[in-house]
Amino acid sequence: MMNFLPTSVKEIRALGWDQPDIILFTGDAYVDHPAFGAAVIGRVLESQGYKVAIVPQPNWRDDLRDFKKFGEPRLFFAVTAGNMDSMVNHYTAAKRLRSDDAYTPEGKSGFRPDYATIVYANILKKLFANTPVIIGGVEASLRRLTHYDYWSDSLKPSILVDSKADILVYGMGEKAIVEIANGLNSGLPISALKRINQIAYIDENFEKYSRSEKTHILHSFEECLNDKLKFAHNFKIIEQESNRINSKLLVEPIGNKCVVVNPPFKPATTKEVDSWYDLPYTRLPHPRYKGKTIPAWEMIKFSVNIHRGCFGGCSFCTISAHQGRFISSRSEQSILQEIDEIKKLPGFSGYLSDLGGPSANMYGMFPNDLNICAKCKRPSCIYPNICKNLNSSHERINRLYKRVREIKGIKKAFIGSGIRYDLFINRQDSKHEREYFEDLFKFHVSGRLKVAPEHTSDMVLKMMRKPSFEQFKLLKQWFDRLNSKYGLKQQLIPYFISSHPGSTEEDMKQLADETKKLNFRLEQVQDFTPTPMTLASAMYYSGINPYTGEKVYVAKTIAEKRKQQSYFFWYKSPPDSQNKKKRQPPRGSRRKK
Repeated sequence: MMNFLPTSVKEIRALGWDQPDIILFTGDAYVDHPAFGAAVIGRVLESQGYKVAIVPQPNWRDDLRDFKKFGEPRLFFAVTAGNMDSMVNHYTAAKRLRSDDAYTPEGKSGFRPDYATIVYANILKKLFANTPVIIGGVEASLRRLTHYDYWSDSLKPSILVDSKADILVYGMGEKAIVEIANGLNSGLPISALKRINQIAYIDENFEKYSRSEKTHILHSFEECLNDKLKFAHNFKIIEQESNRINSKLLVEPIGNKCVVVNPPFKPATTKEVDSWYDLPYTRLPHPRYKGKTIPAWEMIKFSVNIHRGCFGGCSFCTISAHQGRFISSRSEQSILQEIDEIKKLPGFSGYLSDLGGPSANMYGMFPNDLNICAKCKRPSCIYPNICKNLNSSHERINRLYKRVREIKGIKKAFIGSGIRYDLFINRQDSKHEREYFEDLFKFHVSGRLKVAPEHTSDMVLKMMRKPSFEQFKLLKQWFDRLNSKYGLKQQLIPYFISSHPGSTEEDMKQLADETKKLNFRLEQVQDFTPTPMTLASAMYYSGINPYTGEKVYVAKTIAEKRKQQSYFFWYKSPPDSQNKKKRQPPRGSRRKK
């Protein structure tokens, strides 16, 4: 068998282990690929000499044999809900239960619980009370402090409270999880590890913390429950501090205790990111799934992630809250090496499905002077304008694309990730930016280029931290000129969101009119879903813009949300006639955030 992390007692015995050092529980199927967080954490710990076993999608409804089969690990249990928040994974924006799960064999639903991190961690704490439980991943990361939970329509405390976990690792957790493992391995108690960066924990003694240059005391959970303005104020502080080079310690009281969030690590260097991506992944699903299809893997198996992080700061997006605002780019050598590995995979026919990241064209972009960033509190480096301290040249990514095109055996490398056209659209006279879009158009588009203007109303776009729709119009003109220049008929496919805070029915009517004038029949659309730790969710819950204190209109009822969404489909039947006929508007295809 290929070198996978063990998932069964039989596999552990075959390795000659008496006991794993770390047992990792995940809500996803086990795919040994760097796009799956559990695989990355497992491989990183393995590279440090630790014996790591993995339990994918444990059954929490039977006699709990999946939680007991390996017994107690030597060091700790690690728990993640998977690559997505389990509630986003389970439910639509209308709170309907989804019928599929892309991270489960055959796309079947029902293989992970709601609030999976809490469920898994509680079971482990009951079975192995004295063994540390470390939680991480997207769900834990974005719920590390008081947050609005759309599915229960309530404010919830830090996930540390309900999960009873000892430590929460937030963000991209490679550095923190290794430090935790090293500390426990050296014989330190879990209580001695609470100075590690990028972790959160509950402290029994709130009184020892005081306001200082290095500490920020947030409004308590109870204050946030009673005052939405205080919750909104907390969000502003959390977002600002999470994205700074020199962040403060955040302390949030709850009862007579407090949740403490340590500052994050400095942005990962190219050398560090390379070391994580260069580990010996098989890039395949575990053999236990033989003959079964895992949809999420099918989508990314021939793709390459070239960087982490996003400095866009979009109000509705969780990427910067989890991956950070600073870009950590891989070296060309590491990327080309991974492509060589992909070429060996069964079924590869020469086409890379994606060469991208959170925003594909942010590769290689980084501040000119980090000392300036240390004083900055801007949540976005490109809204309302591109920061002068940002090196936003497309020179590095142009060079990378060219090198990939020259690889023998690569017929085409598509860019499936989204691009930020506001990074180049107003710089068409710049050599590197003009070259980027033209090369993208000629060599890396599969016939359809997807971009995300998100809305047409300037007021709504301001709430979203997105550029004016006029920039999208410029992009379309440029795109149409290239179609004419090269005699092609490629399509520009825009994404839009309805019911975002600030969006009214009049704004949606405008969107319908604007897109109709441009001859778009919209298909890539989404009804806004509030997810933890985003500005948009804070506005949705509080009705307040945390940065201005101004009231914000929010479409909250199902009827309001359906009405807004109906304007996407003017070409099927007008919204007014839909209401008269009392028909539910067609549902657009969905993007999971």
